[in-house]
Amino acid sequence: MIKNIKSIFTLSFILVAASYAQAQDKDNLGTEVVNVVKPYTPEIGDAFKVKATPALNDSVNTAKKKVTYGIFSVPVASTFAPAKGKAAAVKKAKPVKLYDNYVTLGFGTYTSALAELYTNFEIDRNSNFGIYLNHNSSQGGIEGVVLDDKFYDTDLNLNYSSRNNNFNWRTDLDLGHKLYNWYGLDPQVAQNQTIVQNIDPTHSFYNAGLSGAIEFNEGFFEGATASIGYFGDSFKSSEIRAVVAPEFMVPIAKQKLSLDLKLDYVNGSFENEDSGITKTDYTHLIVSGNPSIQILKEDLTLDLGVNVAADFNPDASKADLKVYPSVRASYRLVDEYFIIYGGLEGDLKQNTYQELASENPFVSPTLNTISPTDQKFDLYGGIKGKLSSAMSYNLRASYLSQDNRLLFKNNARTVGSADAMGAAGYQFGNSFGVVNDDLRTLSLFGELNFDVNSNLKMRVNGELFSYETELEEEAWNLPDFKASFFADYQIDKNWFAGITLFYVGERFDQTDVETTAISTNPIKVTLESFFDANAHVGYRFNDQLSFFARVNNALGNNYQRYINYPVQGLQGMAGATYRFDW
Repeated sequence: MIKNIKSIFTLSFILVAASYAQAQDKDNLGTEVVNVVKPYTPEIGDAFKVKATPALNDSVNTAKKKVTYGIFSVPVASTFAPAKGKAAAVKKAKPVKLYDNYVTLGFGTYTSALAELYTNFEIDRNSNFGIYLNHNSSQGGIEGVVLDDKFYDTDLNLNYSSRNNNFNWRTDLDLGHKLYNWYGLDPQVAQNQTIVQNIDPTHSFYNAGLSGAIEFNEGFFEGATASIGYFGDSFKSSEIRAVVAPEFMVPIAKQKLSLDLKLDYVNGSFENEDSGITKTDYTHLIVSGNPSIQILKEDLTLDLGVNVAADFNPDASKADLKVYPSVRASYRLVDEYFIIYGGLEGDLKQNTYQELASENPFVSPTLNTISPTDQKFDLYGGIKGKLSSAMSYNLRASYLSQDNRLLFKNNARTVGSADAMGAAGYQFGNSFGVVNDDLRTLSLFGELNFDVNSNLKMRVNGELFSYETELEEEAWNLPDFKASFFADYQIDKNWFAGITLFYVGERFDQTDVETTAISTNPIKVTLESFFDANAHVGYRFNDQLSFFARVNNALGNNYQRYINYPVQGLQGMAGATYRFDW
């Protein structure tokens, strides 16, 4: 635009100059000198605007002719076929067939036998009925043992369970029979044939119990458990125990307020003589409540509560109400790799003849000191977490204070050679009683877990103990150290194997060294530590049939779990398991 304006001004200047020159020629005015003081500077306002559409002044106008367009479509055949998409091939694993029933049979050295049967019947979509039978026995034959050392252990469980939208419940009926022998004679006593020939060491235990549990999916009443059972032996000892334990929980914001109640009743009696007492009985009803609140804040989990308990004993003038701490805490310091945890807990624990006989089947039917253990506190703390994705650890230290702790102690012999005929099989220094003492226990525990892959899993742990007693010389039959190692390996699709190692440290007990008369001054004996190695291997023939072989006490150590009670040496067993559906 500016260029056009400059051209117009230049043309105008030439025309003006030409006209001026012609006028000068006509008038003959002569010549003059014109001095230009300032050059001309054009401005936009000096130009006129050209119309965008100039007016035409043609005398001939041509009219536009209307044009009509049409498209002639001709179909064209196409031979193009697009390739179909193809999904990537994924190798599907064969689904594992699960069976509701199985039976296991095994036979081994020492004329041992193992039998297991589990069967499950689906009553309807939400209900099931199951049967579990377990039998384990051996005809004995331990080297150096002069008395019968066979044992039988048979248990039967019948259970019924039901699942509903609002709650689930289950009930169990348990029946059991166990047979053992008091074969643990002192070597010097075992040489006296007069005594040995008059000992019948066989004794049996019987149990029957009915239990049930219910769990609610909604509401503040979470559920409850209840049980009632009978336990007795072949020497007319008997015990009845009933336990009811309801649980309540109320969520408050992000916290949980819980209340656990428990009624634990036990009543038992021993018909046999012990220290001149012809019959003893015991009755204890423990009523306890544990209110607590759980606080969750990011990496901190805190459970704060108390445990209140009272023992209602008809032989006591009044029931003492005891209050125990119930505090647990954990803090994730570095995610799952470093977690600090600790607690301070106490409780009033019920002791029963059934539990004592299950732990040590060589107890005598003359226990007259069964009463609850007052666990004043258990103070513990430690760290746990993961060292890697395949390794986890747990380190813990604890200090436990217990009053009226029951300890197994070897019974002194109460009959001599002259009285051996007609004496009970447990009166020859070959049985155990219990003594009560106040015990303080300091322990250090460590554990490592290895999940190398889905086929190999291992665990190793160890715990060191230090005891302090109030009345007794030692914490009888409690080890100063325990350690174990477990490994399971799935070798391939068919083969699998495993190993289990145990180590138990030294323990102390007392023994009777007199051979012809009743001992009045037993001496302390140190039971040596022992190591027990066990291994198993199996082969899955198909989804239903598999074979196994086991080796127990692989090193053949003839160690003593209790004084004068050596265990079986190298033991082997082989058998098979068959899974099926009805």
